[in-house]
Amino acid sequence: MKVFQNVAAHLLAMAQKEPQQLAVVCPQSRDRWGRAAYTHYTFAQLNEACDFFAQKLTAAGLRRGMRTALMLPPGLEFFALTFALFKSAAAPVLIDPGMGIRNLGKCLAEAQPEAFIGIPKAHLARRILGWARQSVRLTVAVGRPGLGCDLALDRLPRAIRAEFGATEPFPVADVAADEMAAILFTSGSTGIAKGAVYTHAIFSSQVEAIRQTFAIQPGEVDLCTFPLFALFAPALGMTSIVPDMDATRPAQADPEKIFEAVKSFGVTNLFGSPALLNRIGRGAKAKQMLPTLRRVVSAGAPVPAAVIERFARMLEPDIEIFTPYGATEALPVAVIGSHEILSETRARTDEGAGVCVGRPVAGIDVRIIPIRDEPIPGWSDDLRLPAGQIGEIAVRGPWVTPAYFNRPEATALSKIQVPGGGFYHRMGDVGYFDDRGRLWFCGRKSQRVVTATGTLFTIPCEAVFNTHPDVFRTALVGVKQNGQVEPVLCVECEASRPPKSDDALRKELVGMAAKHAHTQAIRTILFHPAFPVDIRHNAKIFREKLAAWAQRRLR
Repeated sequence: MKVFQNVAAHLLAMAQKEPQQLAVVCPQSRDRWGRAAYTHYTFAQLNEACDFFAQKLTAAGLRRGMRTALMLPPGLEFFALTFALFKSAAAPVLIDPGMGIRNLGKCLAEAQPEAFIGIPKAHLARRILGWARQSVRLTVAVGRPGLGCDLALDRLPRAIRAEFGATEPFPVADVAADEMAAILFTSGSTGIAKGAVYTHAIFSSQVEAIRQTFAIQPGEVDLCTFPLFALFAPALGMTSIVPDMDATRPAQADPEKIFEAVKSFGVTNLFGSPALLNRIGRGAKAKQMLPTLRRVVSAGAPVPAAVIERFARMLEPDIEIFTPYGATEALPVAVIGSHEILSETRARTDEGAGVCVGRPVAGIDVRIIPIRDEPIPGWSDDLRLPAGQIGEIAVRGPWVTPAYFNRPEATALSKIQVPGGGFYHRMGDVGYFDDRGRLWFCGRKSQRVVTATGTLFTIPCEAVFNTHPDVFRTALVGVKQNGQVEPVLCVECEASRPPKSDDALRKELVGMAAKHAHTQAIRTILFHPAFPVDIRHNAKIFREKLAAWAQRRLR
């Protein structure tokens, strides 16, 4: 067996090199003046906490390779227990709790976890709803004893302080490159959420790709607004600041609490969804600055140029907002910075060229292939489309996940095997390369609107209408009328929209559609009060739900 680096080795290295550096900082309470009080782990303490938990879990029956559902809110225990599982070579199963009770149950049934670690509310739901009843053999309660669990980790900080000195270092398990490290579920924004299988080789390659792509240095301070991405911070040697916000509702975050965290700890790196950046930018006071930031990274959905421009006003002129392209199955794939977006590609996006997501990052191979809805069993160079032609985006590289857990049909549909070894992953997105080697995103393949006269792609069409000052966002859907598919534009207006009749705005939007060849077929406009969006980023639009809504409206 070829030994490969366990991702937990990064934490151990930081604990040895910079033991007193803050590793994780979390808000705990507020004083009578409203100031936040924080609790923390240094890297030495986080490493010791991992050792403590790994010892306890192993004694309770945790074994190498055990799939372990981890249902905790962002905080000290989330970081410590995740890396404890990595150290012991168990495989955490990470699912967004905000996706809803029903979907959580489906994901757990599919992942078949053998261990379940969670807060009391998670265990109560597990028992009442029968989550993973057939597979779970070890249950661990975090935060309160009892609950009928095999192990209770109550009052963690006090217990750890009492036993740290007596805890022997827990060895970081040697792992094989292809050994399962974790199962990370997709957001399920265009269908059922699927569990992407991460190996230790993928995690290690991904850490290095992120480090090099964004020039991240050990000792930086990261604002962790998205728990799954936050797990990279300790491996990158960054201090993780958990802000006072609901991570499942970034669009509802309090901007002042974000500003407070950034300024209190001198945050240098901020990762946030487009919805969070929009919220912060709109909530910023005049000339409010964030001078410590060295970079901002936003992903999960296309980031409107207006959102980038608004947020950029709070940054020093040389600081960029990066909008990497990728997915749970493959991240990062490509990246572009705000300077290029605002000075060049924005204008083309507004005209309907799609959203430029930049050039492929070093180490990744990106191809554009014909749009097909059926599996492609084997790769051939004949599949490759020339620059300028829209097709499906396919990627190959060391941090691209090889399969979905317990989903052989989905795996077969999304992977193209390469003769001699390896595979391309079909992103399920459509786009094209320009003549400068930049990748342009045109939307989800499954959300394209195929009519009798041609195919309409969501992003190029919607961008034309999103330039209207009264429009917050739009969504193109297909509706069946008289046996034909009709393109329908759903519109969510700006909250600050001045008084104007829907008919007047509809007439203006239809007039805009007539000026562009690729939008001339759009003549039906429907106004929606608030688009349904994904839980993870609050930015991906559930166009399938809007299509059903539009179908009902047009009956």
